[in-house]
Amino acid sequence: MKKHIYIYSPSSAVRDKTAFKRGVSRLNALGYSVEVDEAALSSHQRFAGDDETRLAAIHRAAASGADLALISRGGYGLTRILPAINYKALAKAAAKGTRFVGLSDFTALQNALLAKTGAVSWAGPAVGEDFGVEGEPDDIMEACFDDLITGQGEGTGWRLPKVAMKTGANGAGVAGVEAGLTVKNAVLWGGNLAVLSSLVGTPYFPAVKGGILFLEDVHEHPYRLERMLTQLLHAGVLARQKAIVLGQFTNYKLVPHDKGYKLATVVAWLQSQIKAPILTGLPFGHVATKVVLPVGAQVTLAVEDRDAFLLWGHSH
Repeated sequence: MKKHIYIYSPSSAVRDKTAFKRGVSRLNALGYSVEVDEAALSSHQRFAGDDETRLAAIHRAAASGADLALISRGGYGLTRILPAINYKALAKAAAKGTRFVGLSDFTALQNALLAKTGAVSWAGPAVGEDFGVEGEPDDIMEACFDDLITGQGEGTGWRLPKVAMKTGANGAGVAGVEAGLTVKNAVLWGGNLAVLSSLVGTPYFPAVKGGILFLEDVHEHPYRLERMLTQLLHAGVLARQKAIVLGQFTNYKLVPHDKGYKLATVVAWLQSQIKAPILTGLPFGHVATKVVLPVGAQVTLAVEDRDAFLLWGHSH
């Protein structure tokens, strides 16, 4: 029996309809049964319909009974409607087997769902950005997506970058990680840094202690990334985690004023501020090659030399 995918638009309007239709066609071609929400291509200002339209789409996705509910795209739009979402309905759908998948702006809904109910959702691809690209979609992304929808995925792994950051003032960092690191039974959470930091101080920010926080972003200069990380630092969030895992930070431009200040500078500074190890290079973010990650699930993080693994088994 074909796996059922429900596609909906909870955030920004779909402007590139060609990519959207291409993505839907490719999902059909991969053998899935694809259902497109009635308001998926709606438009109101910069949003995929007004607030009520997008709320209704989210709730239709929860009621669809689909194996997987997939966003059309990210952008902006979810934070303004977080108070009106029926989280119990989404958690009930997740318990029955619907996997809610997305990234970017979807970080707001994922972390709100975790904060309100403890339910697990999945950080992963979007229709237009990933399946609707010109040329062929990334093989690794497709394989991870298929593992998720078929229930075969047990974890993911990646190679840590060769250039290791310096050991921090607390003795943590890659130097310690290379000797071997294992973090067991820790909640994996996070997502887009800009979206996540905007939730600090609200009821939609998960109170995760002893977790593994993963982060990514796009179009953000390193100094802006540092400013958002500093907010999480000063709020006490980073000190409560067992590890920080950094994904891909893309599409920014350094300027002469930086004088050598770059992303590696930010990471090294951050490592000097916290005891938890910081791992880099996670293949997740606004990039073609992306894995899927269970937001809110208990995972094990293990490092052997330069090989890092996040493992969660079949329980989710």
